[in-house]
Amino acid sequence: MLIRYDAKVRLLVVTKGHPYDRTAFCALFDSLKGISWTHVEQPAAAQLIACGGGQDHDLILFYDVPGIQFRTPNPPDLIEPDEGFKAGFRALLASGKPLLFLHHAIAGWPLWDEYAEAIGARFFYQPGRYKGRAHPDSGYLFPVTYRAEPVGAHPVTQGLEDGFELTDELYLFELLEEVVPLLRAKADFDPARFHSARNALAARMWTSDGWTPPRGTDLIGWAKVSGRSPTVTLQCGNDGATFANPAFRKLLRNALDWLLSPAAREWAAGAPAQV
Repeated sequence: MLIRYDAKVRLLVVTKGHPYDRTAFCALFDSLKGISWTHVEQPAAAQLIACGGGQDHDLILFYDVPGIQFRTPNPPDLIEPDEGFKAGFRALLASGKPLLFLHHAIAGWPLWDEYAEAIGARFFYQPGRYKGRAHPDSGYLFPVTYRAEPVGAHPVTQGLEDGFELTDELYLFELLEEVVPLLRAKADFDPARFHSARNALAARMWTSDGWTPPRGTDLIGWAKVSGRSPTVTLQCGNDGATFANPAFRKLLRNALDWLLSPAAREWAAGAPAQV
């Protein structure tokens, strides 16, 4: 059963690094009853976490792309987080802070493997490496209409058992770590349908020449224990139409409620330590 909170839950929402519909995004979080949310952009958010400020919130939602400075049509600058942020982020995981990673947050801190390990995946804007293995750049496809279908029974997908339709963006990427599957996209993940992220940053949107990625995962929602923290990642969340979609709003609220629940905390505390 989901937990409902009469008292104000303190939610930290982290953004910046990728364009988005700010008005629709803020309206989404304003609609969440019982939640008081604080919006902090990068790089201030990284400084806040480095100073331990993330501990002042009940949970943190990441919708940012830190560690990448886009310079289209030139390749982006990739930036490693400083030691202060690394220590602060590790402290969040050690303390069991609930975390939710939304959409393009999967691309954050591309030079720091521990961040991708905490999420369970990484969207590569450029060909890169993860734990010594080379990976091609990832792919994107939008707008695309597909059906999201829950995997088994879980509080995050409660009330959405029959699935729901979204018109959003899909990513072509691989999972990097073991996760608990929550939601799959009923769509064709043949690489021939997708476009190269590297080409897009070279000002060649909607192209895939010179790009030979493996077939991607159809998983668009999952849970994972990172350190002692329960985490949820939702790959959907590209634009205002998704933010206003009632099913997506329920999915997001379910995820927040579950992350704050004693069940999630006990699940994370009982799992082997990670990260």
